[in-house]
Amino acid sequence: MKKWLLLSWLLSVMAATASPVNPNALRAAAAYSASAGGTSFLALQNGQTLLEQSAGEPHKIYSGTKAFWALAALAAADDGLLSLDERVAETIPSWSADPRKARVTIRQLLDFSCGLDPVFSLHNNNPGDRDSIAIRAPMVANPGSAFIYEPSSLQVFHAVLKEKLHGESPTHYLERRVLHRLGLGSQRYLTDSAGNPLLAAGWLLSARQWAKLGEVALNGGAPIVSAGSMSQSWRGSGANRAFSLGWWNNRQAPGGREFDIESMLIPRWQRQSWGGTVLCRNAPGDLVACIGSGYQRLYVIPSMNLVVVRHGSGSRFSDAHFLRLLVGR
Repeated sequence: MKKWLLLSWLLSVMAATASPVNPNALRAAAAYSASAGGTSFLALQNGQTLLEQSAGEPHKIYSGTKAFWALAALAAADDGLLSLDERVAETIPSWSADPRKARVTIRQLLDFSCGLDPVFSLHNNNPGDRDSIAIRAPMVANPGSAFIYEPSSLQVFHAVLKEKLHGESPTHYLERRVLHRLGLGSQRYLTDSAGNPLLAAGWLLSARQWAKLGEVALNGGAPIVSAGSMSQSWRGSGANRAFSLGWWNNRQAPGGREFDIESMLIPRWQRQSWGGTVLCRNAPGDLVACIGSGYQRLYVIPSMNLVVVRHGSGSRFSDAHFLRLLVGR
């Protein structure tokens, strides 16, 4: 309890000292978002609304779904149900027979660095038993050596969590442990014939609803997980320093390479290059973001105590240009 009180005090100090967002910069960023196919927009600083446009309309967030399941994984670790650095084979015995699968950790499943075949057909409405298909998928890279952004590893995590819960479904755990604490209810899970939800995508959230996840990031994980657990989402992995547990980070700014992350994800993983990735060289290094296809975005800048959400219609959009406008640099 003392740690939570200390954290709350520190966050209140940060909120009090965060510089106000320049109104002209904010309007310029919102105008650019709209011109690039933006369908909704919301900016919150210190928990107060600065600007909103259609912020109550639900919209597909695509891969933004991933961060909620990663948060459930962190909660499960805090609850003592699992360790992110334990071997998957300890829970999925069949993986012990494959030398490479035997080395994969739960963290590598969530960081997309496990080396498992992507199996993009898992995104289909009913491909069969997603978890079983993912568990049987072959390895295509050594664990920890490559960033392969795909649905299969998350389905393996779902199977692991199901075993760890001893009867409670992962969906129920997610709702009980994460969503209800955020004031959110059941989501659009896109379950298969075996009842397994698709973890990689599927949810519909308004900008106001998605912003609740941003507030968790600003609050050091409260009221879901400890600050130490939440901080693991910002550190990246050896395969991609700019991504971890559902969040992209800007840690390598003011250096690094700016490029369209969604475009980089289109080629086969062997042709992707993630060295030096930044969202925006001019934005603060503590900026983090959830990224969904079609330019759905949740940005969090702790040093500014700022949460910004934009939904897009699929038109081309530049994170770097938007963020430069937003921070007035």
